Amino acid sequence: MQKRIFDRDPQMGITRYWHVKDDGEYVIETVQDVSAIAKANKRAYNGTDKNWKDVNKVASIPVNVYYELKRQGIADDPKALRKWLNDSDNRVFRTRQGRL
Repeated sequence: MQKRIFDRDPQMGITRYWHVKDDGEYVIETVQDVSAIAKANKRAYNGTDKNWKDVNKVASIPVNVYYELKRQGIADDPKALRKWLNDSDNRVFRTRQGRL
């Protein structure tokens, strides 16, 4: 399989690769480096406590993850999104302590 850079957005940390599979099919793979987002989220998370105010930023979700949540129907379902954000596996996206 051949792989070449198709597009790069350094500000968002997104790189798209153009693949030509062995059967001749073309595929565009999107990869996002979320390390900067994860570090910023961790700093924000550690700088908060469990006392909530009227308005709170609770997460910062990379574009690729958001679109996957949209595809799964989670992003448009407040109950499902709350459950997803409260899941410890997704803590890297949280910017605030506590449960939603």
